[in-house]
Amino acid sequence: MKKLWFVASISLSLLTGCWDRTEVNDLAIVTMAAIDKGKNDNVLLSVQIFVPRALGGGGTGSGGDGSGGKLTMVQSSEGVNMADAMSKLQTKISRQIFWGHCKVYMFGEAVARKGVADHIDYLVRHPEPRNRANLFVSRGDAVDMLKLTPVLERSTAETLREIADLHIGMSVTLVDFRNMLRGEGEAVVLPVIENGKRLGGKEGKEVQNVLAGTAVFKRDKMVGLIPPTPTRGLLWLRDEISRAAITVRIKNTEGVVSVTPIRMKARLTPRIENGKWSMLVKVDTEGNVVENGTRLNLLKPEWLAQVQQAVGEDIDHRIKMALHILQDELKADVVNFAAAFHRNYPQEWEDAQKRWDEIFPKIEVNTHINVDIRRPGLISIPAGIPQSEVKDH
Repeated sequence: MKKLWFVASISLSLLTGCWDRTEVNDLAIVTMAAIDKGKNDNVLLSVQIFVPRALGGGGTGSGGDGSGGKLTMVQSSEGVNMADAMSKLQTKISRQIFWGHCKVYMFGEAVARKGVADHIDYLVRHPEPRNRANLFVSRGDAVDMLKLTPVLERSTAETLREIADLHIGMSVTLVDFRNMLRGEGEAVVLPVIENGKRLGGKEGKEVQNVLAGTAVFKRDKMVGLIPPTPTRGLLWLRDEISRAAITVRIKNTEGVVSVTPIRMKARLTPRIENGKWSMLVKVDTEGNVVENGTRLNLLKPEWLAQVQQAVGEDIDHRIKMALHILQDELKADVVNFAAAFHRNYPQEWEDAQKRWDEIFPKIEVNTHINVDIRRPGLISIPAGIPQSEVKDH
């Protein structure tokens, strides 16, 4: 009996409940963070915090509480590093800052050019930030993005997350950045966001965020930008193209044809011969015609072949634009050439890896683009064009 009471008393002592719990009402939930360069090389950390009371009540105000209350608030603080800035930020907020729901981390252009290794180190070491949170670079100060009022979404964080999920440009998470930085090429890319056309007359009201290309990093420092058009070529090279509409013109024909790829695959085949390094980029893609604004009957194989050739030339042109920027201007291998050579020529790579910044710009790149349009459409005559004007031969 004594043993039974002893076991029961020990068991009861373990059923004390969640003594160290933290209530949701005691948390300041961060949805997005901006990291900028502060004064005297300090770090300016800004956070967008969800305001739960703005969801309560009725009415039609922008914040949902009938009084126009905002769904988010922004708070900033400076420190010598991320940890110091975070500590000082906590003194300005009455609730415990919680990073578990932070969907977006944005670096200002100035801090990106200075280097982001220390900031990434903090985010990776901290137990709360999500490894799958999306990273962006802002043209100008990143904190300005936090203060914008989006048109469709509830917050800037939600807008940027939706943009990342669409995969219309580069989509890079915290874990992706870390893996790229550890790769053979030691080069990283991040999508660039900037303020688009203002739709409202008042500051901070109804503004759009638009993709403005890609930021290229060597090691942890931003070295340049790739504009939106060659960014599409970069996506082809990295085999990350997802959503695309390729619009082309056919020689000696008025109008344009638009094709949407439905399957695509890019392969890198490295070669070293007589000390010369070269790379074959082979792209295979299948697509559908989604719009035909020409007088061509695309049910005819000869006209369809011309469209396929034009699409292939457009892809090839974008790829070469991206390679020109990467090899001749930035000298940064963000297309995984280093990894391909490492896999196929481990001994040669061992001797050349320390000189990769010199070798990469000199690599001769050849392309082979294969386009197969599976569905030209059942309509042989474009709308509004008389039968007599349609080219069948």
